[in-house]
Amino acid sequence: MTVLTRCAATCAAVSLLAIAACAPRPSAAVAAAPEADWPYYGGDAGGQRYSSAAQITPANVAGLKVAWTYSTGELARNGAEIEHAAFENTPILAEGRLYVCSQFNLAAALDPGTGREIWRHDPKVDPTVRYPNDNVCRGVTFWRDPEAPAGAACAARVFLPTVDRRLIALDAATGAPCPGFGKGGTVDVGLGVLLERKGQMQITSPPVVVNGVVVVGSSIDDNQRVEEISGVVRAYDARTGAPRWAFDPLAGAGPGVKAGAANVWAPMSADPARGLVFLPTSSASPDFFGGLRPGNNGMANSVVAVDAATGQPRWSFQTTHHDVWDYDVPAQPTLGDVAYGGRATPAVIQATKQGLIFTLARETGAPVIPVEERRVPQGGAPGEPLSPTQPFPTAPRPLSPMEIAPEDAYGLTPWDRGACRRLIEGARREGIYTPPSLQGTILYPFTGGGMNWGGLAFDAGRQVVYVNTSSALHLVTLIPADKVKATQQAEMDTEVSAQRGAPYGMKREVLRSPLGLPCNPPPWGQLHAVDMRTGKVLWEVPLGTTRDLAPGSQLLLGDIGVPGFGGPIATASGLVFIGAAMDNYLRAFDGATGRELWKGRLPAGGQATPMTYVWKGRQYVVIAAGGHGKSGTKPGDQVVAFALPGPLRP
Repeated sequence: MTVLTRCAATCAAVSLLAIAACAPRPSAAVAAAPEADWPYYGGDAGGQRYSSAAQITPANVAGLKVAWTYSTGELARNGAEIEHAAFENTPILAEGRLYVCSQFNLAAALDPGTGREIWRHDPKVDPTVRYPNDNVCRGVTFWRDPEAPAGAACAARVFLPTVDRRLIALDAATGAPCPGFGKGGTVDVGLGVLLERKGQMQITSPPVVVNGVVVVGSSIDDNQRVEEISGVVRAYDARTGAPRWAFDPLAGAGPGVKAGAANVWAPMSADPARGLVFLPTSSASPDFFGGLRPGNNGMANSVVAVDAATGQPRWSFQTTHHDVWDYDVPAQPTLGDVAYGGRATPAVIQATKQGLIFTLARETGAPVIPVEERRVPQGGAPGEPLSPTQPFPTAPRPLSPMEIAPEDAYGLTPWDRGACRRLIEGARREGIYTPPSLQGTILYPFTGGGMNWGGLAFDAGRQVVYVNTSSALHLVTLIPADKVKATQQAEMDTEVSAQRGAPYGMKREVLRSPLGLPCNPPPWGQLHAVDMRTGKVLWEVPLGTTRDLAPGSQLLLGDIGVPGFGGPIATASGLVFIGAAMDNYLRAFDGATGRELWKGRLPAGGQATPMTYVWKGRQYVVIAAGGHGKSGTKPGDQVVAFALPGPLRP
């Protein structure tokens, strides 16, 4: 007898009211909501990651269900190579279509209500090339040409960046390359750049378009040599692909400096009204020895505001002086009016790997929240001209721990903890900005953050920033140049890089216990809320569990918080959505309290930033679930959309 048959028999023996109670209940109606797009990678041109959508609320978010899923097909096409990829894409919704890009740069347009594929374009990148930051496409960029007739081909276009350094313009209506852009729809961003190997330079983040100019950065392999290729940011005519300008952050680094990189690998943001593009620049090469690049290295490790029409810098603010810690600026600069101290100021809010948040005036780059130059540890490797001070904002306080002592070592058993204690004891550890050494130096936060490319979400109405951090220890050891090759051969499972041309190579490793857990105390991942009117931290909670990292360990460790990649988004109803953590969940938090209200299981790792939109009255929350190769999370190729079930009512 089936469940329904048993139910009917039981109900027949009792009252009519009981029969009604046994009958299947229809889903509750959901009030239709006003339409809301997500037309940029960061929600808006300034990267606030905030949506006016409010159909999903703290009161009903527990009812979210999977509405549709879409597979890019990459798992079947590139199954063997997907372990060297990261599905970090944030889709965008513009003019009634959802646009996504896969790990291997396949672009597709989807129906926002069903996930049905409308078109796809495969640029046919070589999946076997090994890229330093894996195969990644964080997003595409939508642009409508205000001078083109509405129905003309390529009047609206999607700009697709590729890991093999191409910028492709696609017709947003059909997915066909725009023939008038570059050569057959493609500009070779790497044209004229002399590469030692194919994977040395790639594009991982979406370009920005301002007043008909499309601007694109690049990602460059770290720690390979002193005189690395340049981190030039390039701009092209958005209609024709003709070069417009090039900006080199190291152009003013001073005489005698031998270095390259200082590239812009993270997402950029734009202020079209002011005609500005905001660049988060990385460190000069190589990361862990700067003896051949004395000084503060120009506009490396900086937020740089450039004129979108000319590429001329308007201002720059450096977050790390003479970087020898790989503390590049990793996240999209976020634009918003900040009411610190009771006065609203158009600002740039910048998250950093150090767990610091800098708040700068958008017009000038001057700190809105004061910044102090503080003394930091000295005594670098021979020939290393360290900066005596580093900048620290007075608020908010650092969101990541910066110091560790042997007695802080973490472990599940005395044996485990003792092993970590000995590792910490044997390293140089004087707090943040302790310079790399031959002894081995602890970098805390590690080079993955603090904050990373997921950036932050800013609810300007509530004046609250939401941001996630990761916490782990890196041990960086300098190796005399003549011993690098032998170290590489002896430690093949450890990252060892030559830093060719420098007197030292380097070895970088995460400090873990014999059981594989981080040697620093948890939480290893957190979500924070900061009141930007005062700079005070409102709350912080662990983010993520070890369920998918070490099955069975969650029962012992609980919701301990784990490292992650990807960032949060905020909505008008007061919700914060985030994946990121190294378990297979999308979560919703109460923005007022930090309480976790819901989590939805994903088919693979959700190391991406979600987005949300309202389509035909229904709000959807969408995330790429495909894992992160370097983190070892479960690979996949699905885009998953959640929504409240039930019929819509006006």
